[in-house]
Parts: sequence; C-alpha cells; structure tokens
Amino acid sequence: MLVGSQTRRLALGRLAAAGGLLFTAPSAFGQVPEAPAAEPDDEPTSIAITRQLFEHITAPVTINGLGPYRFMVDTGANVSCVSAELAEKLALPAGRELRVHTIVGARGRPSVVLDRLEIGTRVRKKVQAPVLPMTSFDIDGVLGIDWLKGQRLVMGFAGNTLEITKSKQEASAKGKVVVPARRKSGQLTIVDADISGRSISAMIDSGSQFSLGNAALRRLIMRLDPTAAQRASHVGLISIAGERFSGEQLYLPFIRLGGLNLGNVPVVFSDMPIFKLWDLHETPTIMIGIDLLTQFETVSVDFGRSAVRFDIASA
Repeated sequence: MLVGSQTRRLALGRLAAAGGLLFTAPSAFGQVPEAPAAEPDDEPTSIAITRQLFEHITAPVTINGLGPYRFMVDTGANVSCVSAELAEKLALPAGRELRVHTIVGARGRPSVVLDRLEIGTRVRKKVQAPVLPMTSFDIDGVLGIDWLKGQRLVMGFAGNTLEITKSKQEASAKGKVVVPARRKSGQLTIVDADISGRSISAMIDSGSQFSLGNAALRRLIMRLDPTAAQRASHVGLISIAGERFSGEQLYLPFIRLGGLNLGNVPVVFSDMPIFKLWDLHETPTIMIGIDLLTQFETVSVDFGRSAVRFDIASA
C-alpha cells in the first residue's frame, strides 16, 4: 500500500491553518509506584473509541464512579495521568510529587490518588497519577500502559474499537503480520522497520498525532537523499504538558512497517532529550504515531508476549 503524498499534505495543511501543527508528544514517566498486574480473572473488555483523522484515540474512563471522561490511550506512556482541570473538578486527594519526563525534559509534578479507575469491565484501585496541564487538548487524562501489564491491547482503527484481552500466541497469516517486539525501560514497545533497506527501530506510540524521529534517523535520511533538507519545513509543537517547542519536518522516501510499505511519510525532528533517556539516541528511531498506525485496520500490542500484530486492509 502506498500512502499518497497529496492526501497527507492536505491534512497537514488544515491543521497548520487552524493555529499551528499540534502534537501530543509521547510521555515517559519516572519514579512512580509499580502498577498492579492484571488480575487472573480479568475478563476481556471491548469499548468504542473516539478518533478523528490523524488525531488521538480517546476512550471513556470512569473515575471514582463518576464520568465517563475522555482519556487518551497512549502506548508511549508508562503511567496514567489526569488533567489539572479534572483533578480540581473531582477534588482528588493529593499524592506525593513525582518526577515526570515528557519529550521536552523532566520536572517535578503533583500527583493525585484515584480510588477507582474503570475502563470497560477493567478496574484498578488506588492508582497514583501525575497531574498535568492539558489545556491545549480536549482530553481529561492519559491512559498509559501501567494498567496493561501482561495483557493485549487491540486498537481497531477500521471499526473504532478498543479491546483488552489476555495475552495469546499468534502467527502471521494472510493480511496479518506478527512481529516480535523489544521492551525498553519496562515500557517501550519497539519493532524493527526499514527505510530503503536500512534497518531502523520503530516505537509504537498511539499518544502522538504524527510520527517523530531522532537525530540518528535524520542523518540516515540525509545520507539517502542529501537534498532532503532543502524541502524541510519548520513546525510548532506542543507536548502533553503544554510545553512548546519547534521541529523540522522531512519526508521519508519509503518505510516498511509490519508488512506495509508507506511512501512520502512526514516525520518531525527536534532536539528531544527523551531519546537519550531511552538510550535510543544513537540508533535511527521513529516514534510511530497515529498517522501511520491508522494505515492498518488493526494494531494489536501484546505486552505479555512482547509481540505486535498488524492487520493490513484488504483493499
């Protein structure tokens, strides 16, 4: 499948015209308590998700029996968090200060304690969640992978569904490609990809509207096409915590991911400390955002077996 450059340029142009190209950068959180593992009797759950083209996946979440509230599903965050507005509205009890790493850097953030967090039939109790200012986004919080230990997350983009099931063995079949994944920092889900035959690492990040690259990936692109920088454009970015920064947008010639070949893929590059924190600063790495994930019918991330399944559209 070849993604048309015209379609992508139009989508990006509309966002820029609306007041700047906005990204929710993936968030890695540190110094937080270990989340409880999934209970053995947890039943599979399926819920409807809300999604617009090239935007976030949001799911209905209930906090302390109230809601539902709109939480962004972020496979790039290792802990769930709530917006400052929701924390104030629900008068959530304060927890200890936590050191939070966003794509821009690290700083201390307040936290709150959620007595009960529910999504579908899944329930977690006594969840300590960082509090972030999310005034730039129409969400009430972020649902990180802390509640998915040993489980399987199925993002059905074709049907706008989200499923949480038990980990299971899967094999590639017609229209379905299963690839092994690597874990870093106990959270990152990284699969192999390649650009014009050169191997790169790809992190599955449903919390980013568009795909982001590190300096090593940019150097690889420049070796493949020394004129690429002449076609670069500068964009304004904003992290989930409201931190503003800038980046340079380049187009990848081709990228192979999960059995799908994509062309003219826009990637934004910036000086992002988070790559060094993840020890990925010397390896060409791309954070696969919603813009590329939605080129598949379904993407399943199995945290128990460290595998990712990509379902390719038949058409």
